Amino acid sequence: MPEAIFQFPRGFLWGCATAAHQVEGGNSNNNWSKWEETPGKIVNGHRSGLACDWWGGRWLEDLERARDSGQNAHRLSIEWSRIQPEPDRWDDEALLKYTEMLRWMTRNGITPLVTLHHFTDPLWLSERGGWESEDTPALFARFCRRVVKTLKDYVNLWVTINEPNVYILSGWVEGVFPPGKQDLKLAARVFTNLVQGHSAAYRIIHELQPEARVGVATNYRSFAPAHPGSPLDKLPLGFVNQVFNRAFNNCLVDGKVDLVFKKYKLPQAAGTQDFIGLNYYTRDVVSFNLLKPGAFFHQRAFPAGAALSENHFIANVPAGMWDGLKWAHAYGIPIIVTENGIEDSRDTLRPRYLVEHLHQVWRAANYNYQLKGYFHWSLVDNFEWERGWTQRFGLWGLDVDTQQRNRRRSVDVYERVCRENGLSSHMVAELVPDVLDALFPDH
Repeated sequence: MPEAIFQFPRGFLWGCATAAHQVEGGNSNNNWSKWEETPGKIVNGHRSGLACDWWGGRWLEDLERARDSGQNAHRLSIEWSRIQPEPDRWDDEALLKYTEMLRWMTRNGITPLVTLHHFTDPLWLSERGGWESEDTPALFARFCRRVVKTLKDYVNLWVTINEPNVYILSGWVEGVFPPGKQDLKLAARVFTNLVQGHSAAYRIIHELQPEARVGVATNYRSFAPAHPGSPLDKLPLGFVNQVFNRAFNNCLVDGKVDLVFKKYKLPQAAGTQDFIGLNYYTRDVVSFNLLKPGAFFHQRAFPAGAALSENHFIANVPAGMWDGLKWAHAYGIPIIVTENGIEDSRDTLRPRYLVEHLHQVWRAANYNYQLKGYFHWSLVDNFEWERGWTQRFGLWGLDVDTQQRNRRRSVDVYERVCRENGLSSHMVAELVPDVLDALFPDH
């Protein structure tokens, strides 16, 4: 049959995303290491432990796998507690190790995207109040200056803070992340301090590296009314969209904070994002529920009929990726898909999920959205926060006990996409035939 291809823009970044605590191993000086020691906080009492042993040197073999399978970029994070293990002490050897990683990446054709805060804080910072403290934005800015000054020769793409919306929701509303609180007043304070920390870091990065591009990675959750004709369902829908999806990034445009229940100004935040980092995984349908005042009178569920991941954590709803891309496009600046993936230890749903979501990314590129790259979550199975080792997001599987990597079928799919810089009907017919008719109806 004649081959068709959905071609991506020239110079498109294709990579995977990782985070320090989830892959490095041996992180014993941050708030998550303490959280893991607390009974009942992590599923099955799991610990990150050796993780993927990146700090022990196995970053090299994993990044070699990425390079050899056609990837030209990688997103990783810097662990603050390694760089500044104590308030008055810096560890230049740790910075040197990150320098070694980044130097190898740039010499091997892999463009780094570096995240400066990915959920973890040094223990000493947590003991001082963490992001509840008005001192923390300045301390974060000081850390960023040290890191960027050292690494700027190898990096010009920076994410200041990963998923501030999830960090706040999980730590100060749901209480499943440290510090495990349920306090809306404190949540609003943390929101303010994270905005201020980002703003200060943004200016420091541009001071040290004027050509850099700086953004935030936001977890965009697609929300739809459970009953499209119901005005009641639309009431909580507007609230959750504003507070979860829009508030943080909107503030970086005009310096105005709108948390619905609280509105104020942070003028220093205006104009402090050069690109939108979009993390998209799934969609929820939202319905009004008078019996749930603590959840602002709403409940959520996955769309009926959607294929679910093995632990029912993610529903495969590619249309939600389109929603996220439209949301990002509205800001009028470049877009990088900084995370997208699904837990799937058997690798049965992931190939379809990957191809269907990339098709939505291509649609956006075809509409001339300023799309610059896509980072799959994740390169190798890693420690998934409060869910421990119960979820497997990696293109490569990991045996936690032996550290053996196992190549999954999805590697073949993603490698073909990376090498072709597109989605071809030939690849889909060969590797993901169950979606061929939907993606290429005239094949």
